[in-house]
Amino acid sequence: MRTPFIAGNWKMHKTVNEAEAFLKELLTKDLPSGVDAAICAPFIHLDRLVQATNDKVGIGAENGHFEAQGAFTGEVSIDSLSDLGVDYVIIGHSERREMFNETDESVNKKVLKALEKDVVPIVCCGETLEERENETYIEKITTQIEKAFKDVDAEDAKKIVVAYEPIWAIGTGKSATSEDANKMCQLVRETIEKTFNTEISEAVRIQYGGLVKPENIKEYMSEPHIDGALVGGASLEVESFVALLEGAHNA
Repeated sequence: MRTPFIAGNWKMHKTVNEAEAFLKELLTKDLPSGVDAAICAPFIHLDRLVQATNDKVGIGAENGHFEAQGAFTGEVSIDSLSDLGVDYVIIGHSERREMFNETDESVNKKVLKALEKDVVPIVCCGETLEERENETYIEKITTQIEKAFKDVDAEDAKKIVVAYEPIWAIGTGKSATSEDANKMCQLVRETIEKTFNTEISEAVRIQYGGLVKPENIKEYMSEPHIDGALVGGASLEVESFVALLEGAHNA
């Protein structure tokens, strides 16, 4: 049985003080059991959040570099994130791929480094509207997953979280139906099964992301291949985040 997992991806929102206040308020709430929760925040927020949290809410970074150190101005190593006590790192988000030229190869290097440093990778995949319409999206998602899991040890593969996010649904007000999202998450699981085996594919948690909110979280979570959500805007308010956790718990 896969444990549901709701992760907030704050992107470039909140100041450090606002982030800490959010977390402290969140931890006063009666959070549902049986659902993993995490906040993925900008680098500058992470130390304060790690210090403020407890075992109810994990803390994640939104990116990380695969090299331990070097002349990479503006980057932060996954080694440093691990040393800080960060639990998760988002890898290969569409905004990183589209805006900052992140490649399948760099995603794979980051996945391997994160596993080496005991930081759980949340690996993103997804297709553009053009790829959806010209029906190349199956090849796109399959390739992203195959390359992300390249050279990953079978036991380590179970630790990876995959977040399927249709790029055309991010920040557009559009969302995939729960049935469509489930089909794509099933494609991710089947690709992992072909790469490893059924045991591994059944262990990997797959999130959906794309206009997920308290009003529709139960609908998505009721689908057999959707194990959680990577949430943007709806994770920025405490009551909304709690409602997402409750929706996942009650689905």
